[in-house]
Amino acid sequence: MAQEKQERGGGGGERRRNRKEEGKSDSDQFESVIQIKRCAAVVKGGRRFSFNALVVVGDKRGSVSFGYGKAKEVPPAVDKAVKSASRRMKKVPMRGSTIPHRVTGRYGASKVLLIPAAPGTGIIAGRGVRDVVVAAGIHDILTKNLGSTNPINVVKATLDGLSKLRTRESVAELRGVTL
Repeated sequence: MAQEKQERGGGGGERRRNRKEEGKSDSDQFESVIQIKRCAAVVKGGRRFSFNALVVVGDKRGSVSFGYGKAKEVPPAVDKAVKSASRRMKKVPMRGSTIPHRVTGRYGASKVLLIPAAPGTGIIAGRGVRDVVVAAGIHDILTKNLGSTNPINVVKATLDGLSKLRTRESVAELRGVTL
């Protein structure tokens, strides 16, 4: 039965476990499942469960995004979230292995402070922020989560902060000045 299920394309759990261990998917993307929530709807026959998945996807070379998927089972919810994230990848400006300058990202009641760090410092961050910066390919950064620690808002606040980053060259170009 298991052999038959594998041949039909079912049993995606094995494929998912391997992908999760490697941290890469078929298209050379890093993906990290941040949160899986179970939701219950009470119906005549009992409870009907559904699942929500929050996933961060990046290429570890400066592109990162998040996705949110809902389904009746966990693997389809994660697949939907990864597909949603892959469509909305954003480029993050970097200076070496860190970010160009200090920035604060905000979303809802969450506030995330991102501070560049010297080479060799590593990633000093909480769960949601760490997954986003690892997926983006940032190796040295200091962060502080202020306010709400709701994982969805923390991820969105981190991405807001990363989207506010500017390099010296891009600022000079916007101002019409040469360096």
